[in-house]
Amino acid sequence: MKKFLIKGMVAGVVLLVLSYAALYATVALFPSIAEQYYDPIFSFEGDKTILYFVHPFILSFALAWFWKRFKSLFHGPFWLRGLEMGLVYGLIATIPSMWITFSSLAISLSIVLTWLAYGVFQAIVVGMIFAKISP
Repeated sequence: MKKFLIKGMVAGVVLLVLSYAALYATVALFPSIAEQYYDPIFSFEGDKTILYFVHPFILSFALAWFWKRFKSLFHGPFWLRGLEMGLVYGLIATIPSMWITFSSLAISLSIVLTWLAYGVFQAIVVGMIFAKISP
């Protein structure tokens, strides 16, 4: 249990830092995508703001459970195991959730594709961390 908590916290902190970096990178590299976040559909005020900062930890603990359950299925060096875990997560969780998001909300394909890429990237990073900490 202690190792599970350590893995989840380490991965959560790394993802939180990466989310801040991605936020600034999006504004700098893709200003037209960043402008879309000024749409009223996005709410950045009030009590829900904390959810943005909690998300990396929720994802990391969910993936820690996934890793504990299925790590024996991933083989090779740590980076390959992390890559494979990220791609599996992308296939079974991120693609379906982005599909329903795009089909039901008035958001652009570019936003959905960046969310898809970022979600898979997060899972790959977490997979590499878990493969190093708990091979």
